[in-house]
Amino acid sequence: MKTFAAHVSHRASHLVARLVAGTALATTLALPALAAEPAKSTKPDLARGQEIAAGVCVACHTFDGSRGAPANPILQGQHPEYLAKQLAEFKAGKRVNAIMQGMAAPLSEADMKNVAAFYATKEAKTGFSKNKATIALGEKIYRAGIADKQVPACAGCHGPAGAGIPAQYPRLASQHTDYIDAQMKLFRDNKRANSAQMQAVAARMNDAEIAAVADYIGGLR
Repeated sequence: MKTFAAHVSHRASHLVARLVAGTALATTLALPALAAEPAKSTKPDLARGQEIAAGVCVACHTFDGSRGAPANPILQGQHPEYLAKQLAEFKAGKRVNAIMQGMAAPLSEADMKNVAAFYATKEAKTGFSKNKATIALGEKIYRAGIADKQVPACAGCHGPAGAGIPAQYPRLASQHTDYIDAQMKLFRDNKRANSAQMQAVAARMNDAEIAAVADYIGGLR
């Protein structure tokens, strides 16, 4: 009986070993097939972005996002991550503007990324400062901040030439002076609340300081 039991046990062990080996082989053979499956493309559709720009954005920002009305931001050359983020925040009501909230409402996440990518492909045109009397003050604030008010240098986040940092800080170089001035005051007055960092900075600045640095940014290149 012991011999028979041992024999049965041996056959059972052998069968289990074969099953395990077969399963491992099947898994190994299946891996190349899984790896060969094509990944879904996340590349923006620039043609769709152009279509949205021409049909939705053109009235306020011009077709290519260039130097339209001073009250509206220049979009060409802006970081696509930043533009898509702003559109998403308009749609969600985190950034308040009746016109932009209405424009962003029907856009899908893909639409936002596509139109942002379209504007990012355009080369930003250079602008000019207007007030010679405040250039020195504007440059000082942009490059060194205001020490006695604990206002940090704008260049620390937006770069010496105003190029910004993708996905973090927007490009500012040659942006409309009027637009920068208005946005800084919205931050200061807690009417634009989608950047706690900018709210804290603007809260320490008066109208003259905001106007000076906004004008300097308008000519930055």
